[in-house]
Amino acid sequence: MNSSPHAVIIGSGSYLPTRKIPNSHFLHHTFFDSGGKKLEKSNEEIIAKFKDITGIEERRYVTDDLVASDIGFYAAEQALQSSRLDKETLDYIIVAHNFGDMREDNRRSDCLPSLASRVKQKLEIKNPKTVAYDIPFGCAGWLQGVIQANYYIKSGEAQRILVIGAETLSRLADPHDRDSMIYSDGAGAIILESRISEQPIGILSHYSETFANGHAFTISLNKSNDLLYPVDHLFLKMNGHKLYEYALKLVPQVIKVAIEKAGLFLSDIDKLLIHQANHKMDVAIFDRLAGLFGMDKLPQEIMPMTISWLGNSSVATVPTLYDLIIKGQLKNQHIKKDDVLVFAAVGAGLNINSLIYRVPAG
Repeated sequence: MNSSPHAVIIGSGSYLPTRKIPNSHFLHHTFFDSGGKKLEKSNEEIIAKFKDITGIEERRYVTDDLVASDIGFYAAEQALQSSRLDKETLDYIIVAHNFGDMREDNRRSDCLPSLASRVKQKLEIKNPKTVAYDIPFGCAGWLQGVIQANYYIKSGEAQRILVIGAETLSRLADPHDRDSMIYSDGAGAIILESRISEQPIGILSHYSETFANGHAFTISLNKSNDLLYPVDHLFLKMNGHKLYEYALKLVPQVIKVAIEKAGLFLSDIDKLLIHQANHKMDVAIFDRLAGLFGMDKLPQEIMPMTISWLGNSSVATVPTLYDLIIKGQLKNQHIKKDDVLVFAAVGAGLNINSLIYRVPAG
């Protein structure tokens, strides 16, 4: 077998905001439906049903002084420390986000300069050959950044790449929309390095699809559910029922293609690290995936979850999940040498992707 470059993870980091927001935070909100009609059920009932469906009990919000590039920088610092890498040797910095830097005192998207350039400056990297750019791809953006990094490494274009996912969804959450309870803030990062190997290691395969025809606006920006909201802000809006329906049908298929492209079967998978927006939806995706391979339900520990206490932090959920496990900070979860991991995500667009990764043995 010929030796060839493989993209392997050599470091990871994450930033968990310090503000813990329990479900009780929303008890005094006034919720309206998408047509502007006040919901008749009590907030206690609304929150109880929300918890039952999503599994979310708590989420994290950034403090008022931080923006997405700040927390992306914190995650990047951790990744560099854990990799023991000279930051000046990075070939690329790719930052996945969807709304730029949104300040607490001015909730407008700011993407100029790019968040990647801002992170590079915060890291004080002097090397002009470290190319920095952003990628907006919905909640699947961080994983798409990893996929792009893999192409650079496989082609010989790059040796080391930092991929960050950072988002502050709390600043786009409509206080009068019950879906706002889903959203949270956070950042995660990994560093990929080229490694020559005769055996398949690191990223083995990946697969992406965009279902824009009829599905593009399943997640979008729009005005508050409160028709009398005093400020002309746009908020994050989601057709939850449609997203659940599409995700359950489409995500397992995308994961299956990636597994088969790697020449593997579902029984070869040790961990499924999936984007987390809804616990019930992710469990249903997991069960549907098993069915596609003609298997019964698989052990739930294969799919570790953080949504109950971290909520949905968009592009940060998957890299944060990986970092917590690899550093032994998630109870009863471990990643071992030679384990095969599935990374998968679905987000606005409607974009879905999956990647298969084998942990190097040495």
